[in-house]
Amino acid sequence: MSTFSALGISKEYIKSIKELGISTPSEIQEKGIPILMKSKTDFIGLAQTGTGKTAAFGLPILHHIDAKSNDIQALILSPTRELVQQIKKQLFKFTKYNEEKIFVEAVFGGEKIDRQIGNLKRTTHIVVATPGRLIDLIERGDIDISHVKTVVLDEADEMLSMGFKQDLNRILKFTSKSDRNTWLFSATMPEEIQKIVKTYMDANAPRVAINRESLVNANIRHQYVKTTIKQKASDIISFLEKRGTQRGIIFCRTKAGAQNLANHLIEEGFSTAALEGDMQQKERDKVMRAFKNESLQYLISTDVSARGIDVRGLEFVIHHQLPEQLEYYTHRSGRTARAGNTGISLAFILPYELERIHEIQKELNIKFTEVEV
Repeated sequence: MSTFSALGISKEYIKSIKELGISTPSEIQEKGIPILMKSKTDFIGLAQTGTGKTAAFGLPILHHIDAKSNDIQALILSPTRELVQQIKKQLFKFTKYNEEKIFVEAVFGGEKIDRQIGNLKRTTHIVVATPGRLIDLIERGDIDISHVKTVVLDEADEMLSMGFKQDLNRILKFTSKSDRNTWLFSATMPEEIQKIVKTYMDANAPRVAINRESLVNANIRHQYVKTTIKQKASDIISFLEKRGTQRGIIFCRTKAGAQNLANHLIEEGFSTAALEGDMQQKERDKVMRAFKNESLQYLISTDVSARGIDVRGLEFVIHHQLPEQLEYYTHRSGRTARAGNTGISLAFILPYELERIHEIQKELNIKFTEVEV
């Protein structure tokens, strides 16, 4: 077993991460940190959320910052404001015992841009951003990224499936200088990401894959229930009733579907709310807060809205319908069984969808079992 000091992390960081309950390196940290600490290099990390990647890229970035300079030296891009805020918070906690202050700013949509512009006028070394808001700031000339040495694309596949492809390409163009490094982290490697790698990254960039053979978390049990359109809602209710106080997310394909199911469950006395794309950011935050602090037991969500939800202790994920894209199945099911816990991913299917189950099994190399509710 290696230690953080063996990986080259300095004492004050070891002290602060120990306080956060991180004492032995996870697989991505053990394999990634030595590469990212030592050399100026591009890097590709294949890893899901919940594997400790924030520390894997965050600690080396902090080590590389020159605190005496006032320039923005690192840029971390992440798909949602929740993740951006989370990364900023973690980096801040990592620097607790530093002698020299390293300043981190977060920029994301859904908050007044003027406030963020004001914050950026102060010394800032690292910017954590959602791609859309960063582009706004670059275009207005309110952020200077010409001195950036490292760009991290966190959850790159999620950023692409959220429609940030053009923004990412523009940001990478803005920052592409010969001495800039790109560190890309992604759970899956769809074609679009391979394009980014080819265009903006060194062909010999080291790659680290975390248990490559299972891109879907091994602690998840995959199950399906055969049902009918008429029967589906009441089957879901039977399942929830058996589960007592357990918590989970129910995925619907459409906004209307999410809204309808939420209303139906609320009428039946369940503690739930819908999260969907048309919501105002304020509303979205309210629902997410309630779900995180456990005043809501279930969340009903569309695929796009669920991006970046990282809630501990969810026992199950329900697929009201199977997702259209395979990657969505990985993302959906990965919301349960985080940080070493186990969980269930349960799909309610109509008889004709059995073929789709076989496809998913084959493509993702997982095994489904049929259950009754």
